[in-house]
Amino acid sequence: MDIMIAVQDACVSGHWLTAIILSLCCLLPSCLPAGQTVDYSSVESVVSRQGDTAVLRCYLLDGISKGAWLNRSSIIFAGNDKWSVDPRVSIVSSVGDKHEYSLQITKVDITDDGLYTCSIQSERSPRPKLLNLIVKVPPKIYDISSDITVNEGSNVSLICTASGKPEPTISWRHITPLGRKYDSVEHLNITGITRDQAGDYECSALNDIASPDTKTVKVTVNFAPTIHEIKIHGIGLGRTALLRCEATAVPAPTFEWYKGEKRINKGQGVDIKSLSSRSVLTVTNMTEDRFGNYTCVASNKLGMANASASLITIIEPTTTSASSPAANTAPYGSTGSACVPLACRYLVLVLSSFISMY
Repeated sequence: MDIMIAVQDACVSGHWLTAIILSLCCLLPSCLPAGQTVDYSSVESVVSRQGDTAVLRCYLLDGISKGAWLNRSSIIFAGNDKWSVDPRVSIVSSVGDKHEYSLQITKVDITDDGLYTCSIQSERSPRPKLLNLIVKVPPKIYDISSDITVNEGSNVSLICTASGKPEPTISWRHITPLGRKYDSVEHLNITGITRDQAGDYECSALNDIASPDTKTVKVTVNFAPTIHEIKIHGIGLGRTALLRCEATAVPAPTFEWYKGEKRINKGQGVDIKSLSSRSVLTVTNMTEDRFGNYTCVASNKLGMANASASLITIIEPTTTSASSPAANTAPYGSTGSACVPLACRYLVLVLSSFISMY
């Protein structure tokens, strides 16, 4: 028996549920007679965002016609009988004079995306209405490289993968004051990385549905120490000398101090305090044997650096009391060591010669 005749017979006899089921079979490509197809030329699109509620609108012809909902090859509703076990789907009842028979889906997900059919069963034949539910999904990063540590000069490859609908655009940014941005690629490749390129790299996934999803990767670049400066000051005997050495390195350097070829250790008036990038050598009560050449050595697993400077003696000037007479003067009547002007000596010589003549 032709399936359409069976539908009509079911309608005439009042078996609406049977008619609906048979009419739904008419909409399935696998159930159609050879050479017969369903007209998909007019498909209504319904756009919804993931997590929202979607309503697929459909209206019955009159108060006696029946309807059914089909998703792909599965029957969701036949009349008011729910065939689906999904608690999120329901039928929206009539509104006003319109005989509404709309399908409502709460908390829409990407798996709900696709073609839906509203079958309106009249006395003659089913009238299908096709609706395409388009579920848009905000971007979500689901895979990103772990934090990485490399040596300076190495090649680095960072990966960031995201999902979403529409497909999100991936971009990378080096989080620095300059904030350099890279091309929109999932794979960020850095050739011969330098210490200036260390830091956090932010991956951003963006589409037109929501704010971008972002995640960061920390890139640590190891490099050998570099000593930027060693400050050393001349000091007088008996005073305290401070020698400061500053260096940069990753991992942080360890510091050693040498006087000549001999390593300096704490104790006997010597103290060494080292932080991550600085070491301070303190020498109290300076004596003659403590002056000389000092060397700072900074090292880590990648190498070492050193810098030297000389600690020299400063002869502090003596001061004269304001109440004492000047060294080059003598008070009247004294026979001190005052300097006699050349003119006075010449005058004495002339007088002596004059007296000897008489």
